[in-house]
Amino acid sequence: MNSQLDLSNELRKLVEARMEQALRGIEDTLKRIMMNQEMSLKDLKEIMQSLEASFNLLSQKWNLEILYTLFLKRTLGFSALKKILGVNSRTLSDKLRSLKQHGYIERTVEHGPPLRVEYSLTTRGKNNVLLALPLLYYSRSENVGEEGRS
Repeated sequence: MNSQLDLSNELRKLVEARMEQALRGIEDTLKRIMMNQEMSLKDLKEIMQSLEASFNLLSQKWNLEILYTLFLKRTLGFSALKKILGVNSRTLSDKLRSLKQHGYIERTVEHGPPLRVEYSLTTRGKNNVLLALPLLYYSRSENVGEEGRS
């Protein structure tokens, strides 16, 4: 049991270190762009406003759970997703349709008995899952207090 806990702590430390490195890289890139005046504050504001629709979609109930489940399982049918998530059929259908319309997931229909529909992440969906991880991690309440003191 202790070796499993140690591995978990080591993995957590590795992930945290990589996220810190990525965040520093993003911050450095933005600073360089702003210093070289390749992007004005107005441009940055427009970009942030264009991202608002994506943030709104991803923050809706079930959407991140669907994306993370597909990230971990690669491809799943409707029934399997419904069972794993414990969501009703109508809600799941609506969420899958919306995520597909926004380019986060692919829907593949396999004809021939029985008809089977499978869902998987697009590159956009996978990248958003990976980018959301640090945001979710650093948004957790126990980390807010620690970071707020820096």
